[in-house]
Amino acid sequence: MTSINCVDLNQLADDIKRWGKELGFQYTGIADIDLSKHESRLTDWLEKGYHGEMHFMEEHGLKRARPSELLPGTLRVISVRLNYLPPDASFAQHLSDPNIGYISRYALGRDYHKVLRKKLKHLGKKIEAQVPGIVFRPFTDSAPVLEHALAEKAGSGWTGKHTLTLSKDGGSWFFLGELFVNLPLPTDTEVEENCGECTACITMCPTQAIVAPYTVDARKCISYLTIEYDGVIPEDYRPLIGNRIYGCDDCQLVCPWNRYAHITEESDFFARKTLHGQTLSTLFSWDEKTFLKNTEGNPIRRIGFQKWSRNLVIAMGNAPYSKETIQLLENRLHNTTEMVATHIKWALTQQHNKANQYKEMTRHTGRLVRIVEKGLPRDA
Repeated sequence: MTSINCVDLNQLADDIKRWGKELGFQYTGIADIDLSKHESRLTDWLEKGYHGEMHFMEEHGLKRARPSELLPGTLRVISVRLNYLPPDASFAQHLSDPNIGYISRYALGRDYHKVLRKKLKHLGKKIEAQVPGIVFRPFTDSAPVLEHALAEKAGSGWTGKHTLTLSKDGGSWFFLGELFVNLPLPTDTEVEENCGECTACITMCPTQAIVAPYTVDARKCISYLTIEYDGVIPEDYRPLIGNRIYGCDDCQLVCPWNRYAHITEESDFFARKTLHGQTLSTLFSWDEKTFLKNTEGNPIRRIGFQKWSRNLVIAMGNAPYSKETIQLLENRLHNTTEMVATHIKWALTQQHNKANQYKEMTRHTGRLVRIVEKGLPRDA
């Protein structure tokens, strides 16, 4: 076993960053584990109930801000960044077409937990080869870790007002991962905050979930409602969800720093054709077996078929009037769970209201056309 005293830690830190680049990470930095300044903010956030029904966050409490309690002996955290923005993201095209199901762009390809964990384990093994006997553990949004605070300390970027990590050279379209190690490696310098007076993310949030700079009330957030929340989505939020059937990217889309975002080179994150740009009716036609097949190895699978159906139903209620939509909803109404049926009844009401509006509009337009035809010598 190599003694830590025999290791050139500065050289090892340089090697770690080189290995990170070889593994495809856009940034690899090293942070100490002092997150004490974040404890009061975390406590306040939890006490206000902003975590909603994510009870695991409350159960872990301040453990999130104390890495050495998660992995005893931890001295440093290696924070990595991996771009995920797929080619042909088609943001505007899909958001502007209410008949298409919009899926947050991080969830169009392979489950990032699998991709990052594999790379982080590989990085840990490389370090272990240099320093046998070290203790390391990879994390990818799968444990109580303040990943954004650690990324900030590691110099990866700063925490934006939407609470996501931002980078001058990469925007925010990236995943974060961490490797806890029991090595006293030299640390990187924190990046200065660069949001300035900009409040675009706060202003443009559809549900006003960013209740203050750097504070998100998850109970209002579309990502939380469509992914984490298991129950009946409050009616007030349903029209605001629009056609977003899994997650929401709005706060990132309006961020000026994302003009510097890069397309991912990871083919695992390229969009699956079965998910990307599909119509609501196509996605709603899936049975549970098809859902499981088309989401195998994809993060959407973990929300399950019922929540997936619930989200689609809300989007169908928000879509333009369509006889086909009404028929699809009616066919499912008595062949689903009570939770989904509750949303179907709401969606049918929305569709029938639009049908009445459509009939009135058609009647008005017909009358107008007849007047024009009678009153004008030609269709000028």
